[in-house]
Amino acid sequence: MAVFKPFRAYRPTAAYADKVAALPYDVMNSDEARRAAFGNPYSFLHVDKAEIDLPKTVGLYDDRVYEKAAENLSKLISADVLVQDAKPCFYIYAQTRLGRVQTGLVGCASVDDYLQNVIKKHELTRADKEADRIRHVDTLDANTGPIFLTYRGVPAVTEMLEAYKQAHDAVYDFTADGVRQQVWVVADDAVTDALAAQLAAVPALYIADGHHRAASAVRVAEMRREAHPDYTGREEFNFFLSVLFPAEELEILDYNRVIRDLGGLSPAAFLEKLEADFTVEKAPADSPAPPRRHTFSLYLAGTWYALALKDGRADEADPVQALDVSILQNLVIGPVLGIDDPRRSDRIDFVGGIRGLSELARRVDGGEAAAFAMFPTSLTELLAIADAGRIMPPKSTWFEPKLLSGLFIHKLSDR
Repeated sequence: MAVFKPFRAYRPTAAYADKVAALPYDVMNSDEARRAAFGNPYSFLHVDKAEIDLPKTVGLYDDRVYEKAAENLSKLISADVLVQDAKPCFYIYAQTRLGRVQTGLVGCASVDDYLQNVIKKHELTRADKEADRIRHVDTLDANTGPIFLTYRGVPAVTEMLEAYKQAHDAVYDFTADGVRQQVWVVADDAVTDALAAQLAAVPALYIADGHHRAASAVRVAEMRREAHPDYTGREEFNFFLSVLFPAEELEILDYNRVIRDLGGLSPAAFLEKLEADFTVEKAPADSPAPPRRHTFSLYLAGTWYALALKDGRADEADPVQALDVSILQNLVIGPVLGIDDPRRSDRIDFVGGIRGLSELARRVDGGEAAAFAMFPTSLTELLAIADAGRIMPPKSTWFEPKLLSGLFIHKLSDR
């Protein structure tokens, strides 16, 4: 059963919350982060992407980057921009995008639950990305970016969170990038105890987004356990910062593919090869998006095409092979285009659905060969794959809205 506990967050005072809060470090490159943080000394990008405060000649993984990150976090705390709560609390984090609300509970998940697969995964991680965040967490002695967790919703928990929101004022309420961000502090021991007890009965939690951050947090915990063999399990390094959302409230957007070349095929020859496994026709110009599972939209030579998978072409008994991203890879991207390892190939790029289909058309009109728009992977598919202990293909899910960093910091050496 899952452990999810309150903690003493370092968090911005109300006057600084909208200035500190920033998009996650892994959704932008260094130049984009420099532009986003320009003129704002409080932006958490100075902590999560501290290379923006160093000369561009300094490598991303240089010791000075991690030292600068720790220095910048210390400055925010020393200046009382970030202040630690006096007692362990839960925090309610609500995000509203395009009229849809998702309400999460911020707390700390258990390293042991991760190691024992009570917290289930659906993605592989890369060693280089893990190494970066391991050094970041260890040097700062803190989890600075929350792990996005989900679970099959418990009505009692949802009701408690909604009742608390209605009865109390939010400590933060601001809009960033078109998303309303609201936070409530839950300091009442009776409420935190009741929430923890309800969640303790949940059989499994699932990583929706943040596999590298979770793996890195766990590795730092293992390092500290090795350094302190007399650890009790109650130390803060045995837990990592997370936000837990009921699956029913989440939205996965499409995660689309841009192809840089057709492997020597002409557009006409490429379309002809697709007809072996798909019905192919021109898509409606006013609504080219794929309408349902097992349909795809292709933008090629200035035209949108609608592709529908023919019967019998998918292994519906296998939750991974039945995914649309697997079908496209197994029937088109691999055998037709010769891109067998999309994780490493420079012939393919991935575009989050938040950018819209117009971004796909812009890329192709600008010189790329083709683009595929996908129907979004569902939460049902994600949970089924994680329950089966399987791994999704790369770039299968794009969650929106993104969780902002800087609103909650979990110190690993806190007592």
